[in-house]
Amino acid sequence: MAKDVIELVGVVEESFPNTTFRVKILSPQAKDHSILCTLAGRMRVHRVRILPGDRVKVEMTPYDLEKGRICYRYRSDQQIDLETGEALRPPTQA
Repeated sequence: MAKDVIELVGVVEESFPNTTFRVKILSPQAKDHSILCTLAGRMRVHRVRILPGDRVKVEMTPYDLEKGRICYRYRSDQQIDLETGEALRPPTQA
């Protein structure tokens, strides 16, 4: 079965009870769109903490564009490619 999701990069604006967050999208596909997201089960198991201001990767289904799932939290020093959502590696110094 194929996984039919849209992956976007966003910033957490606000946190609500029960691991729910308001996320503002930074990716060019839905720039400045704000959605309601929950924390993915794997992130709950590993107790990943999310705070307002964190950059996150969000998965959305094309059937409901107002809700999503946070599946990854980027480190504060990580550079992100907003087109693909991939973390960029710093240039190696020889």
